Amino acid sequence: MKTHTRQDYLQRIDRVVAMLQSAVAQGEALPELAQLAAAAHLSPFHFHRIYRALAGETIGQTVARLRWLRALQLLAEPAERVTETALAVGYETPQAFARAFRQAFDATPSELRGQQGRLHEAMQRLRRPATQEAVEQAFEVEVVSVEPFRVVATRYEGAHRELDQAYGRLFAWAAERALLERLTGIYGIAHDGGPDARFDHGSFDCALAFEGNEVLGDSETQPLQLGGGLWARWRHVGSYDALGGLTDRLIGHWLPDSGYVLRDEDPYRHFLDDPEEVPEAALRADVYLPVARC
Repeated sequence: MKTHTRQDYLQRIDRVVAMLQSAVAQGEALPELAQLAAAAHLSPFHFHRIYRALAGETIGQTVARLRWLRALQLLAEPAERVTETALAVGYETPQAFARAFRQAFDATPSELRGQQGRLHEAMQRLRRPATQEAVEQAFEVEVVSVEPFRVVATRYEGAHRELDQAYGRLFAWAAERALLERLTGIYGIAHDGGPDARFDHGSFDCALAFEGNEVLGDSETQPLQLGGGLWARWRHVGSYDALGGLTDRLIGHWLPDSGYVLRDEDPYRHFLDDPEEVPEAALRADVYLPVARC
């Protein structure tokens, strides 16, 4: 089968952006997930995650950027009225449009229209995602076969920098049931594949693995299965707080030229050290991506 290159992936993302731009320009409903994924030749399961990793922004951020770009393009036309511009980019009233416009550009539509240099500078800026170029990082990735294994998990919602509290509650749950002596691993699954999902924020399954007889979930926890099949494994050393962004970079920089594609499962993390016992700079975590050969 064809090996997909980074350029191939970027061309797919460009097709998606072109679809969104056309819908915004025509004032049409945005394409459904299935249509966007089909245009990019990507699985709907991982579409938003791969899009974010390669485009540098979420689908929602792309749409917002393209709508502002369209608004500025309309305002650059002398005959276009602010009311018509507001309606064309999805605002129900000129007042709501003006409030959002001032927040975005620190000027009213009329003020910015009267400053052509500033108007065109803003348009130029909005033609591409507002991302900073990250320093290239070499990812030493190995593809391994992982036997399926069971974990017990609890769902957390919020900023991932607060995950230590959620894990503290899970450890307390395990201690009450005399399970800590059977602990074999600490895991985590970030559910960050939505259209506006931000890495390091949102739903996260905090999970523990135990040896011996299967541990059943209860009203506080649920059993999950991880592993099974091929997984791309990358070891991170350092703070756990930025693992979401680093996972995006792993997908964006390693996956396209790897000869592998993502399978329809969530990535997971294996935390090898306890932040209460190991200095932040020395913390280790293995990131696992579900892959299959192209």
